[in-house]
Amino acid sequence: MAKNVSDAVVIGGGIIGTATGYYLAKKGLKVYLFEKDYLTAGSTGRCIGGIRQQFSTETSITVAMEAMKKFKNLHEELEQDVEFLPGGYLFLAHSKEKEDTYKKLIELQSSMSLAVEYVDVPRIEKLVPGINTQGLLGGAYCPSDAQANPFLIVDGYAKGIMRNGKVFTHMEVTNINVKNGMAESITTKNGDTYSAGIIVNATGPLLKYVAKLAGIDVPAEPERHEAMITEPMERFFDMMIVDYRPDGCYFNQKWGKGSIIGCYTPIPTVPGLDIGTSFIFAKEMGRRMARLIPKLKNIKIIRQWSGSYAMTPDGNPVLDRTAVENFWVVGGMCGHGFMLGPEIGWIAAEYICAGKPPYDINEFSLQRDFKGKEVMK
Repeated sequence: MAKNVSDAVVIGGGIIGTATGYYLAKKGLKVYLFEKDYLTAGSTGRCIGGIRQQFSTETSITVAMEAMKKFKNLHEELEQDVEFLPGGYLFLAHSKEKEDTYKKLIELQSSMSLAVEYVDVPRIEKLVPGINTQGLLGGAYCPSDAQANPFLIVDGYAKGIMRNGKVFTHMEVTNINVKNGMAESITTKNGDTYSAGIIVNATGPLLKYVAKLAGIDVPAEPERHEAMITEPMERFFDMMIVDYRPDGCYFNQKWGKGSIIGCYTPIPTVPGLDIGTSFIFAKEMGRRMARLIPKLKNIKIIRQWSGSYAMTPDGNPVLDRTAVENFWVVGGMCGHGFMLGPEIGWIAAEYICAGKPPYDINEFSLQRDFKGKEVMK
């Protein structure tokens, strides 16, 4: 029976689960991680790999800036290439309202020592050769924002866990065993039970369903987002371009071969766990990209897919202990899981081991009223 005992059980094999498990393992804990499919099978392996620090609250900006520091060093930390490229993020303003919002947020971001600036149209034309400037007023530009490879990072974190623990794939957790208000163990689909003094739910779009196994309610709803990638092409811009118009989109050129990868948020949104794809997305995404950069008009889309965001009512994550002792919830990342993952995992490990977070993360409390709103969604 002793072989089924560890210090911590982490449920979920994406960036949040593996990062949390990795930083717990670095503290000397024996960590067992369980993933019902394969590592990155959920949201992480379906994201487009962008990493940004431009957010609208002090907490989110701090977490994002600290995550960026970790991303910069991950190739050394994990002893493998993670395809990190600091190409920047450019948020386009096509309305006075967006321009005013960005300028106001830049004041906050700059006050926190984030190097971000409002750039005019001539500067944007230099940053993105061939961009369509019709109706464009300017943009918020942070050159230190970046991209990286989610698969390589999760692989590196998982290897770190396995130095003193185990990673179980294709092993679904079907029960969280609670006795006298305390989570004591988990049971898997094949009937095996694993005991641990810490149990972490980091299951992304399944966050609320897995929390219910311990009798805990978490307001995180899955929502479908589609994405696509094009054939390779010669690199001509480095940053993620974000067009927040109702029929906008966001995309960048991938590290290496220069394929363009991107997505958009559908209106209305598509709730639920369905990760099917639609022809309308491929058609619309092509139109929206070519409107912004006309030279992309004839580029071929080689693949499209979809994945889930885990959406909370206020657009902020949940990182907290629960009313069930020893049971923690880390997720509800609202599409920001990959970019915030290293710092969220580190905070979770610090909080779990020290009994308090390393800095104020009240915005991520499970007990909050969820009435705020992340503007840079």
